[in-house]
Amino acid sequence: MPEVLSPRALLDKLVSFPTVSRDINLPLIDWVQAYLAGHGITVHRHVKPDEPEKAALFAHVGPEIEGGVILSGHTDVVPVDGQEWSTDPFTVTEKDGKLFGRGTTDMKGFDALAIWALVEAQRRGVTRPLQIALSYDEEIGCAGAPPLIKAMQVLPRASDVIVGEPTMMKAVTGHKGGVTYWVHVHGFEVHSSLLHTGVSAIMWGAKMIDWANQMNATLSAAAPVGMAGLFDPPYTNVHVGQIHGGTAHNIAAKDCEFGFGYRVVPGETLDQWRRLTEEKVAELTKGMQAIRPEAWIEVTEKFSLPPFAPEEDNTAEGLVRQITGDNSENFVSYGTEASHFQVAGYKAVVCGPGSITVAHQPDEYITLAQFDEGRQFMQRLLERLA
Repeated sequence: MPEVLSPRALLDKLVSFPTVSRDINLPLIDWVQAYLAGHGITVHRHVKPDEPEKAALFAHVGPEIEGGVILSGHTDVVPVDGQEWSTDPFTVTEKDGKLFGRGTTDMKGFDALAIWALVEAQRRGVTRPLQIALSYDEEIGCAGAPPLIKAMQVLPRASDVIVGEPTMMKAVTGHKGGVTYWVHVHGFEVHSSLLHTGVSAIMWGAKMIDWANQMNATLSAAAPVGMAGLFDPPYTNVHVGQIHGGTAHNIAAKDCEFGFGYRVVPGETLDQWRRLTEEKVAELTKGMQAIRPEAWIEVTEKFSLPPFAPEEDNTAEGLVRQITGDNSENFVSYGTEASHFQVAGYKAVVCGPGSITVAHQPDEYITLAQFDEGRQFMQRLLERLA
């Protein structure tokens, strides 16, 4: 008989793989596939086309019929570079009622529980199918979800998706979307004493960044409209998280690059923010080229995520509420793969153990109580599927 690992043993194993988004995840995928196959579960892979060292994994247990439930998680984690950890981030350490380690909350805790539940469904038998979907590149814009969803269509189509991001086991039915760019301002170098004859990429880039500040001030002062009022903050916000450029203090900068992005509330579209960005870039480029025609602004869209909107008759939400007994309304400003599943026609809800407040932090942890609550949730889910 193949060994049946406990949720805790599965968590220990998953955290031991340093699946930082910039690196590979194949060792983890190989291990999970072998473990599931050892329990008679047929596993499918989707390999990332331009990075074959990354792959997603999906599987189906139960009758070959439609209408099943998908447990959706991601395998990648954020880096630990520059963070001061008091424990080894890639070894689960139990202390003071907490399990410390990178990904324990975001979101290998849920992944471990999902793998455990899939094996239990295979062992016990279910009349409604259970599927698992483990993606790559979630931490860099949920980029791995759309190709995974497309690849999963070889399985009988499920109806409900539980995305296990940390919500303290509360049902989250809406979150913001986003679109993020990398902006490269191409200036024209001159001696800083002749600044008027050149184009400082930094100073013109600062105009675009100041526009973001002005937009945030205007948006925050306006009364919330529609679903925006469900979120904190109750508006779309604009953010610049990285910037670098310039050669020396006495040279008008030839280059300036920065990240530029939006967190978009449901009810608004990504395209309307794309148009505003294009208009601002065109306006600034015109001003730059009036000084030096060689100057321009290059804008590359890095990723986009549609907003996740609450909807009536959400059977995934209903299932989670029946299991947890939670009837509170919960909306978050961070993004998840739930919106991609919603766009693909699934009913989706976000619900998982742990708190988002410790995700991405040094000494990330999940409490033993939350991990056990997640196990009890899976137990009750299996009873319903049976």
